[in-house]
Amino acid sequence: MTASLPAIAFAGIGLMGLPMTRRLLAAGYPLRVWNRSPDKCAPLQEQGAGLAQAPAQLCDGVEVVLLCLADTAVVREVVFGPGGIVEGARPGQLLVDLSSLEPAATREMAAELEARTGMRWVDAPVSGGTAGAEAGSLAIMAGGREADVERVRPILGHLGQRLTRMGEVGAGQVTKACNQMLVACNALVIAEAVALAERAGVDAGLIAQALAGGFADSKPLQILAPQMAASQFEPVKWHVRTLLKDLDTAVRLSGETGSAAPLSGLAAQLMRLHGSQGNLERDPATLVELYRAGRT
Repeated sequence: MTASLPAIAFAGIGLMGLPMTRRLLAAGYPLRVWNRSPDKCAPLQEQGAGLAQAPAQLCDGVEVVLLCLADTAVVREVVFGPGGIVEGARPGQLLVDLSSLEPAATREMAAELEARTGMRWVDAPVSGGTAGAEAGSLAIMAGGREADVERVRPILGHLGQRLTRMGEVGAGQVTKACNQMLVACNALVIAEAVALAERAGVDAGLIAQALAGGFADSKPLQILAPQMAASQFEPVKWHVRTLLKDLDTAVRLSGETGSAAPLSGLAAQLMRLHGSQGNLERDPATLVELYRAGRT
């Protein structure tokens, strides 16, 4: 480990959290980790990470605590619940939330944490999936004081290819909602296109290749279309439930701000329909099954 690097902590060792923490360890950061299921931390302990028994212990002797958790309710519990971060936090520390949450709740929690402990909050949701987390090529959109974002830039530089400060606390979450509107609607229309090509007798496996470099090209197209055409739904790299949660956040935000989001509203309904058929924990590539079965 490099003595000059600040000690950091990380809560949430899931599909995204595991590769991110591995990158931080490889970069030489002294790291303490916590996860609701402690066994998921074992590979990191083998690489030298310390294990916290409760979220409050993440704050012991560190400058920055990073979170990568499922949703707003889980973040609230980890920060403010029994044994939560609020019990160990102190002035001068930063909480960096990489999760995708509701912007209003983020602002509320950030204000409460700072008022009670002096610990400040940076919301820094990410985009790029597990592949981006493994490669350190995530896009990171941040909300928080400029000085706080700059303070964590070197740390986040090991996780992403680009960190953009979007404004004050909550701005990162607003930007992530916009990101997910584009991703989810794109995923659904890619599923429509693949199913249409199949029914019309076209080799859907060639769609991504045929459209590469054209105006319809995109990362989701290049990733999802081949998976959909080949019905390759394993291993699960992300979840339908995550897209649904983020779409619901976007639609709720559109209502709060008086902004129209009819396409995202329809996408949320279709995603909810797909999820209700036992697909919440499956990969979004399974969305093609909606159209193959004629369920829409």
